Amino acid sequence: MSTLTIVLLVILVILIAACIALYFLGKRAEKKQAEQQEQLDAAAQTVSMLIIDKGRLKLRDAGFPPVVIENTPKYLRRSKVPVVKAKIGPKIMTLMCDAQIFPLIPVKKEVKATVSGIYITAVKGLRGPLEVPQKKKGFFAKLRGK
Repeated sequence: MSTLTIVLLVILVILIAACIALYFLGKRAEKKQAEQQEQLDAAAQTVSMLIIDKGRLKLRDAGFPPVVIENTPKYLRRSKVPVVKAKIGPKIMTLMCDAQIFPLIPVKKEVKATVSGIYITAVKGLRGPLEVPQKKKGFFAKLRGK
């Protein structure tokens, strides 16, 4: 056998091993996510709130309690998360939001939200349906439209 075929076989074996490892790691992560979703659903409460402000902020700058920042993995502490400031009853609270529903949350309006701890998982309009913002067209989509 030539050295080229040996090198290619070694690379192929390494790639197959990497695919198998990623498959099992993905399965484990999927199970963890399902367990976490069950915990979020178990602790969910429906609350009416007035949204004061929303934005994507770093975890440190968002104003969360130190316990939240300590329990966050180190590689996620620098990432920006969707944060919502809302008035719930007499209290003004800083809440974290699900990335899929973040664009749906209207600012300076009252909504009925499903909250699990400090995490907003669902939002409904208190007085009528929420306005779904239109997606911005990309550069090529604008050109095709012309």
